[in-house]
Amino acid sequence: MKKQSLIASFRMTVTWIAVASIMATLITWFFAAALYLLEQNKGIYPANYYERQIPVIDQYVRGENTSLLLQENEDGLKNSITGDGISYQVVDSSASVLYGTNTDPIFSSEADLINRLNKTSVYQDRNTYLHVIPITGEDRKIEGAVALVYQVKISSVNSSGRWVLSVIVAALFSPIIYIALFTMLFSKLFIKRINRPIQLLMEAAVKIKDKNLDFEINYDSENELGKLCTAFSEMQEELKNSLSAQWEMEQERVEMVEALAHDLKTPISIILAYAESLLDRNGETSEQTCRYLSIIKENALKCGNLVQQMRAASESERPGNELTFTATDLHTFFAQKVKHYELQAKEKGISIELVDDDSLHSSYLLDIDKLERIFDNIVSNSLRYTPANGKIVISASADQKTITYQVCDTGCGFSKKDLERAADRFYRGDAARQIGGGHSGLGLYTVKRLVQQLGGDLRFSNGKDGNACVTFSQKVF
Repeated sequence: MKKQSLIASFRMTVTWIAVASIMATLITWFFAAALYLLEQNKGIYPANYYERQIPVIDQYVRGENTSLLLQENEDGLKNSITGDGISYQVVDSSASVLYGTNTDPIFSSEADLINRLNKTSVYQDRNTYLHVIPITGEDRKIEGAVALVYQVKISSVNSSGRWVLSVIVAALFSPIIYIALFTMLFSKLFIKRINRPIQLLMEAAVKIKDKNLDFEINYDSENELGKLCTAFSEMQEELKNSLSAQWEMEQERVEMVEALAHDLKTPISIILAYAESLLDRNGETSEQTCRYLSIIKENALKCGNLVQQMRAASESERPGNELTFTATDLHTFFAQKVKHYELQAKEKGISIELVDDDSLHSSYLLDIDKLERIFDNIVSNSLRYTPANGKIVISASADQKTITYQVCDTGCGFSKKDLERAADRFYRGDAARQIGGGHSGLGLYTVKRLVQQLGGDLRFSNGKDGNACVTFSQKVF
């Protein structure tokens, strides 16, 4: 099979379905025919069983003749019929019903009766027949007739016969059943043959996505899927040569940024320490020098903040950043965070509100460090862009699969460009949201990376009053 093309394998599968269905049908029909012959005239009557009785009944009627016009002689007529498949009706010369098992008028008139005498004709449907036997007097005058109604079809004698008939009917429809069954069987085998290389290719694609190129696709075949696996393996080698260098450069960049941030931390701390020391010398420093030192201190603090953001962004880009879970009551976590943010918000006259939800009063497995870093970045942005007397609203809700968080402020909101690019690295937004300094464009980028590590997504929107909202989610672990 491995040397066959997919279309050849498909044709072979269709052929096997047809051959197996035909063979199974022939075997079924053979056993059904054998069962029919075994039960014939025992449990079931053949189609012509009642038709074969007509000559015997005809001979009896002609022998009894006019005596059958009297109902007292009905038993003899009834005994001449075997089985329940023949109904009879005795009429006089004017086609009036005298007696019989069939009481519905068969003849519409005397002329209709005469036209049907000594004839067998179709009655009501193609399987039902009418045979009319005349009753004549001594002068050959028509005194009446006996009408026999019977069906030409296989019929059952008893419950055993009904069971046999059911088997025979089922055998007639067996080709449809076999085609369905063998289609399911052979198509499953066909799919199983092609599913293995497809599964190998899917697993290989996932490994490439995870930046893992050290794998082999163990599938050797001359069909289309084998050629595809070979081409994929060749592509893997090319990717390994080109992307490995790129990933190595990316790793070096991350390490360089971390090293640079670490190296900058010390001189910035020294500058900040000396500036604060000189500012603390009351009366020994001129007003102009104090102003210069204040500017130095302010910018040293901004540099320190930028360095911290650079380190956080680099850490979020590191591959294999493992999650560390702690069972935490979500409402307690938020209450503590809001209390911490309130100290910063009071300086700007901003209020912070936590929207309570019943789903928060439960314990969840949370990566506290990552979650705090996410909220610290988002809330610090809101504090930066929310005017005095404004408000920041923090809310969350949880279900069995996802925890959704939202932070909304009463600032100027996001522009159309912000909504599309706010989480891009080094994006600093429109002028409307450029209040103050020390903004590197790495805060929301870091948030996006951390949210992805938590298995969620990040969205930006504007509320009905134009205020900015940041919504993110995480999987429930």
